[in-house]
Amino acid sequence: MNELLLAAAGLVVLTVAIGLARVLRGPEDVDRLMATQLLGTGGIAALLLIAYATRVPGVDDVALGLALLAAFATMAFVNLLDSDEGEAEK
Repeated sequence: MNELLLAAAGLVVLTVAIGLARVLRGPEDVDRLMATQLLGTGGIAALLLIAYATRVPGVDDVALGLALLAAFATMAFVNLLDSDEGEAEK
């Protein structure tokens, strides 16, 4: 069972790596925003799968911290996009 969970975590990390490529090459800012959300969600999912499979204490706490950071990063990115649109309209 633990091997299956670790394989699932590896698949999630692969998806996150593909999302990272979209962040770096994204043609639109919205693509980058969605890929950033994918990075946060995928990282949380991978950490929780690893925490359950290995029973290492503290990994689930790191996943919760990443959830907070992902939410704040998304809000900061949206504020940045909003301020850029306001300057373009002037």
